[in-house]
Amino acid sequence: MEKPLEKVKIAIIGGGPAGIACAVEAKAQGIEPVVVLEKHKDVCYTISKFYKPGKRVDADYREKNVKPIGICSFETETKEEFLNRINSWIKTWNLDIRTNSEVTNIVKKNGYYEIWVKDEPKFLAQFVIIAIGIFCYPNRPEYPIPSELRNKVFFEPPDIPLENKKILVVGGGNTAAEVCLQLCDKNEVHLSYRRPSFFRINEINLTLLYQKEKEGRIKLLLGTDIAGISPEGEKIKVFFKDGKTEVYELIIYCLGGTTPKSFLKKVGIELDEKGNPILNEYFETNLPKVFLAGDLAIKAGNILKAFNSAHVVIKRIAEYQVKEA
Repeated sequence: MEKPLEKVKIAIIGGGPAGIACAVEAKAQGIEPVVVLEKHKDVCYTISKFYKPGKRVDADYREKNVKPIGICSFETETKEEFLNRINSWIKTWNLDIRTNSEVTNIVKKNGYYEIWVKDEPKFLAQFVIIAIGIFCYPNRPEYPIPSELRNKVFFEPPDIPLENKKILVVGGGNTAAEVCLQLCDKNEVHLSYRRPSFFRINEINLTLLYQKEKEGRIKLLLGTDIAGISPEGEKIKVFFKDGKTEVYELIIYCLGGTTPKSFLKKVGIELDEKGNPILNEYFETNLPKVFLAGDLAIKAGNILKAFNSAHVVIKRIAEYQVKEA
């Protein structure tokens, strides 16, 4: 006999800042039950995994004077302070967080939505909020990655300790800089960036990066572009477009993230000609009662705006509830 699906009022996909804010706003409106499904073992995985100890978490990154409109707000603070804040909200509002729960499909059925976790239907939800971050779907290089190199090429730092390795980091943003700074004291680290100078790295990371370069801990390969890679014994041979080659033990790509188009298309969400989801003013998709929040809705990487999107979404869901009462 099949186990019945767990029924919830709202299924929130993603346990980052936007997903947590959606759950808090829903609790404040008395909307229950609400479940937050996070594919990793921790909430706010990107901040927890990639931010070094003490790193600043900006409230209004790239856009100043964003004003909070809902319950969730904060001033710029350290990684540890921000994660403590998130965990305090989880405890205070008694949020139902299910970690290690990767959502693989959403299927409309009889006015509700089946939520598939790891390819099995697990929940039946009246409303769905997709609040996954774009960095869950990292950009990849245009050239192929040979299958023999899959255990030597990464799109995030591997969980195992790395020492005495020759490592190539590819990218020109804060993530690339922070990965280099994290690894350079115990490894030989090279950073390849296709532009002749950095323009997307914040001042703190940039200062530390140049300091480590002067100390000989990081070699900056500015204005370099990679044509391809191939196995070289137990290592990786990198072919640069200027004709030069170099051999490394590991490569870590930090090329940013993209909208998870394949997942959105799979569940039936319409995209515009640029591949962005089509949303109304409440961040609702063409699928009734299916919303986007955070990066997918605002495309800004701005935590305060992500919190605000959560407020808008839950306010709309509350209006639905009143109409249907």
